[in-house]
Amino acid sequence: MGSTHGLRHSGATGPDALTLCMRRPGDIVPTMQSRPIHTGIFHEGDDLVSFITQALPEVPEHSIIAIASKIVALAEGRTVPLTTQRAKNERIQSESDAALKTKYVWLTRKDGMLMANAGIDESNANKKLVLLPKDSYASAAELHKKLKKVYGRKKLGVLITDSCPLPLRAGVTGSALGYAGFTGLREYAGKKDLFGRSLRMTRTNLADGLAATAGILMGEGNERQPLVLITGAPVTFTSRHPNRELIMPAKEDMYYPLFKNAGF
Repeated sequence: MGSTHGLRHSGATGPDALTLCMRRPGDIVPTMQSRPIHTGIFHEGDDLVSFITQALPEVPEHSIIAIASKIVALAEGRTVPLTTQRAKNERIQSESDAALKTKYVWLTRKDGMLMANAGIDESNANKKLVLLPKDSYASAAELHKKLKKVYGRKKLGVLITDSCPLPLRAGVTGSALGYAGFTGLREYAGKKDLFGRSLRMTRTNLADGLAATAGILMGEGNERQPLVLITGAPVTFTSRHPNRELIMPAKEDMYYPLFKNAGF
């Protein structure tokens, strides 16, 4: 079923989507595999590249390394002391582009996403508040550059993930805060469906889908699996760094009437 959320008309094509359309019954389809990496505890100020390469000595070509945003933030020193609830509320508002107090949490808009409490986290934080990375796309680009060199790979992706709630859904789901080395959207506009109908707007959000997969394996408690190695993902690897291609202008989004009424 084609999605209608955050979609715009485009005539762009992609080799991966074309390959999918040309497959025949009985063809062997490449399998995507995701493997969580158990690690030691990452401490604030530790070297993240060394931490990753020690936990994951080898990665094959065409891999994506998913990294929990918390260890990226800790590597960047993005923490503040946990003092009072009032101080936490003030920090949430200062870190947000918009904030609305709800029954349980602050509903916030930050970096083009809706999330709870501006992504500020107390869990596994040793009596501190861990903020999100300052710029997750810039962090992903820098990690991508360094890890490509260390691993000697030409086609490698880096994906920084965090857990976010979805409207009208229980629980949290992994989402892509930033990524580099691959294209996060697949365009279907201009292609045909099974019955020859021309698709006008459909796009698949690959980056968030991969982040959701990684989030399941990372867990939310004491798993100590902040890294996930993804191979065989149906993405297009690229040397450029997609810059916020997932972000929809609020006025173009199907949820805009809700945002407008809430002051977002």
